[in-house]
Amino acid sequence: MPDPSGAADAAGTAGSAEAGSPPDPATVADLVAARARVLTAIDAACERSGRDPSGVTLVAVSKTVGASRLRAAVAAGLVTLGENRVQEAEAKIPAVPGARWHLVGPLQANKARRAVALFDVIESVDALALAVRLDRLADELQPGRPLPVLVEVNVDADPAKAGLEPADLADALPALARLPNLELRGLMTVGRLAPTAEDARSTFRALRTLAAEMRAANPVLGPELSMGMSDDYAVAVEEGATIVRVGRALFGERA
Repeated sequence: MPDPSGAADAAGTAGSAEAGSPPDPATVADLVAARARVLTAIDAACERSGRDPSGVTLVAVSKTVGASRLRAAVAAGLVTLGENRVQEAEAKIPAVPGARWHLVGPLQANKARRAVALFDVIESVDALALAVRLDRLADELQPGRPLPVLVEVNVDADPAKAGLEPADLADALPALARLPNLELRGLMTVGRLAPTAEDARSTFRALRTLAAEMRAANPVLGPELSMGMSDDYAVAVEEGATIVRVGRALFGERA
């Protein structure tokens, strides 16, 4: 998306030149293999749970990964990228054509305008006040085109995690549903740290159950469930994830 505020002009100028360099074939081959491994695990999880793998979107979480490697990722088929920070994404997006971008990290109110201009989907709407701000900005920056968002839920009531508490979600959803410039695609959660992937299952099951309850009362809430990362995405798929956010299993360990 273009940035109507012009805040990304400097990054975009540098990125446009860099975007002309073709991706490294060896890097593309490595990422093709990594993508195939993750998709094979998703397929197997779908088979175990009686699901169609086409109903699961793989978001390649690209924080700290440079633009040249991300161009290779797009060439390898990883066309949906997830960034944690608005500022980092702002520098990369102009240099990586052909990708769709999800914001998967926390969004500060003072960066909301830039986020609306940059991202195709914002997965981390963690408060009604933030949603109201995004609704106003979406109307201003892209009138007539609702902004797709997911509502972040702190399923485990973990004080270290962001997101609405489940009880607060029930109170907020009617107001969220009245925001005309947001498309409420579903719910997202950041799972708690657990010794094994199986230990995270209860979190994913709780989000799926909560989503069904909320949707029954508020049909405007969409079906997306964004949950599961590199250590536990297969279990998340078994429990109904429609979006998995995978970084390390694709790009390796980060510094």
